[in-house]
Amino acid sequence: MKNTLKHILSYPVLPVYYNDDIQTCTEVVNACYQGGIRVFEFVNRGDNAPENFSKLLAYQREYWPDLLLGIGTIKTAAMATAYIEMGATFIVSPVVKAEIAEVTLDRDILWVPGCMTPTEISLAEDLGAPLVKLFPGDTLGTGFLKGIRPLFPAMRFMPTGGVNPTAESISGWFEAGVSAVGLGSKLFAKPTDAVGYDWLVQRSRELMGWVGKHF
Repeated sequence: MKNTLKHILSYPVLPVYYNDDIQTCTEVVNACYQGGIRVFEFVNRGDNAPENFSKLLAYQREYWPDLLLGIGTIKTAAMATAYIEMGATFIVSPVVKAEIAEVTLDRDILWVPGCMTPTEISLAEDLGAPLVKLFPGDTLGTGFLKGIRPLFPAMRFMPTGGVNPTAESISGWFEAGVSAVGLGSKLFAKPTDAVGYDWLVQRSRELMGWVGKHF
């Protein structure tokens, strides 16, 4: 778990993505990887999620050796166990649940629970989570983070939902004190005239550059 957290802190941009089509998934992850991203959160939000995740893991072992591939939108211990057995290197949840903490800690797998209040952050901390997801980030905002950070000096934070792929947004969040950022639909918004995935390679490269200025 410590090595996973260290890797995330070294490459603190986490794309959050799902698609039913495995070919599209592979091309998207590959474009992010070519742009310098080394952590990717696939999400359990469709019927093909288990099958596609398994295939992405196989591709990762062969072509993306230093990419950490985790699974998000995990809401039960059974779900977490199934994906850990499949090979997920970290688990992200939209909620804080003791049963998920238990199965991940037992297997030394990093668990990143979603939190929206100081009480939830405190519960996540008590359950052993070293990193929490602030969700939804656009509702909470950087002001919320600045306000609650002094209460949890040992906790690390990652906003998701409300992080834009712009220098201004990235700088705002890191200056507020986050340790990583998660980006979903806004990262993957394809330019109208784009062909292929070169635009995503470039966008990922820009993101890593903006983040790098804060280390």
